[in-house]
Amino acid sequence: MASARAMIERRRSSRVLIRIPVKVLSKGAFGTPLDTPAEAIAVSRYGALIRTPYSPDLGARIEVLNGLSQETQEFRVIRISDAKEDGQYELGVETLYPTHNFWGIQFPDESRA
Repeated sequence: MASARAMIERRRSSRVLIRIPVKVLSKGAFGTPLDTPAEAIAVSRYGALIRTPYSPDLGARIEVLNGLSQETQEFRVIRISDAKEDGQYELGVETLYPTHNFWGIQFPDESRA
């Protein structure tokens, strides 16, 4: 297993612990649209950790609606935790098309110009 230091060095950008209300938009069984309230609990320029009552398939593409900016972005599910006691899952997601500031925050490793 990789050390914590090696994992940090592999990251493309810093991760910020934050709480941002989001909605996970995807297709459920039989292609029915799903609109699931959720919360981003850690974000980076390239991904996020999202708490949601919905558990998509690993590798699934989902859209995330940022509840603060009302912008949407497409992500791929790269990790799914087992359900917690409260029925919530934690989804590790990576963005498919990075934008400059989807989350509306300045990351610690960005230079202030």
